[in-house]
Amino acid sequence: MPIIEVKNLQNEVVGNLPLSDELFLGDVNEGLLWEVVKYYLASKRAGTHATKNRGAVSGGGKKPWRQKGTGRARVGSSRNPLWRHGGTAHGPQPRDYSFTLPKQKIRGALKSALRAKFNDHKLTVIDEFKLESHKSKNLASLLNNFKLQKDLLIVDSPENTSLIRASRNMPDVKFCASGQVHTYDVLKYDHVFFSKQAITDLQKVLTGGGAKAA
Repeated sequence: MPIIEVKNLQNEVVGNLPLSDELFLGDVNEGLLWEVVKYYLASKRAGTHATKNRGAVSGGGKKPWRQKGTGRARVGSSRNPLWRHGGTAHGPQPRDYSFTLPKQKIRGALKSALRAKFNDHKLTVIDEFKLESHKSKNLASLLNNFKLQKDLLIVDSPENTSLIRASRNMPDVKFCASGQVHTYDVLKYDHVFFSKQAITDLQKVLTGGGAKAA
């Protein structure tokens, strides 16, 4: 059974936490990670791109010249796609890029993402994110104790309003509620901080011991 150190916000070890073998032992399924990240990004695409075809371009109602006798090619409209200022043939139109994936794949990818962070020593468990105030400088001074050089994902209870407000103005820090952790965020951010309660609850969900994940 893998064991991870539990630290306080002063970067001091205050205990150990046993982790689930199902989540943190085994290989990382990189193919599944790619598939779920693609699924997530596709769902975020607006899909509002649009071009005007010959029917949507203004003008062109009159036939430019008579059908026969001019020696020129036959043409019915100056908004033909072959003409300058004409419509676009087969151009992009608004569409929905999202697609569905089985929940088992989404959960499996999250397991692999957590496993990858644990193997790379980029997953830290904090006993409690208890802040004296909701100011960003207070949180920044505490995070300096860990000497992190890159961006950070913090996972804790959505009831921790002081942490939510403190992290809101920090460009390299993102807060995520414990019930809304996604594979994309775990992979995007270089380091992940879990509160002890948050990772305990997440383990229960992913191993079938708690409520179903969204």
